[in-house]
Amino acid sequence: MSGHSHARTVKHTKDLAAAQRSKAFSKVAAEIAVAVKQGGGNPGTNARLRGAMERAKAVNMPSDNVERAIKKGLGEGQTENIEEFLLEAYGPGGIAVLIAGITDNKNRMLGDIKQILARNQGKMVEGGAVRWLFEQKGVMAAKSDLPKEDLEMKAIEAGAEDIYWREDGLLDIYTKPTELDKVKTSLQASSIATQDPAIDWVPKEEVAADQKTLDSAQKLFDELDENDAVQGVYSNLR
Repeated sequence: MSGHSHARTVKHTKDLAAAQRSKAFSKVAAEIAVAVKQGGGNPGTNARLRGAMERAKAVNMPSDNVERAIKKGLGEGQTENIEEFLLEAYGPGGIAVLIAGITDNKNRMLGDIKQILARNQGKMVEGGAVRWLFEQKGVMAAKSDLPKEDLEMKAIEAGAEDIYWREDGLLDIYTKPTELDKVKTSLQASSIATQDPAIDWVPKEEVAADQKTLDSAQKLFDELDENDAVQGVYSNLR
């Protein structure tokens, strides 16, 4: 499907260095706790929890940490109020930005995010101002020794709505949010490895920007990524 149109998610994340593992564990633990709180502690019946546990495995999170996060989601032990958030903002050059995360202190989180935006030519906006520029999609990456055309066909047959080849050789696959787990299971049944399954915000259209804006935007994304409460940053930047 070379040349096939796509709405590529610009989800800005960084490679995990050893010094970042503690932060990564904290973020994955929060995702596990929220998944359990919403859908129960059985990964067999909770697709979101399965995805979170796959991410825990990908960052080599110890099983004890996973168990503590599950218990936290079930209300055992420390039970501070954890909640999800989705903030909308404009970034450098007027790009649209969505900031998703999990927090146990909403006021502190809002203050931190506003400061990061202010330092990086951005500002928070009211709900709905930029969200309409995005739509939710199931997103994951696939890797296989199959020829590209065969892997593309397998993805389409499994139910992919869109695909996009990345520079690192992985195939990004987009699905309806409700179809993500089914498509992933189908691909894995064909011995195709999948990575990072998630429900992400995908821009309906991307916008081009000059290098100065790209550099400024990347600085903003990096600072947001460093915040403990932020789980994902999405923009309509090409």
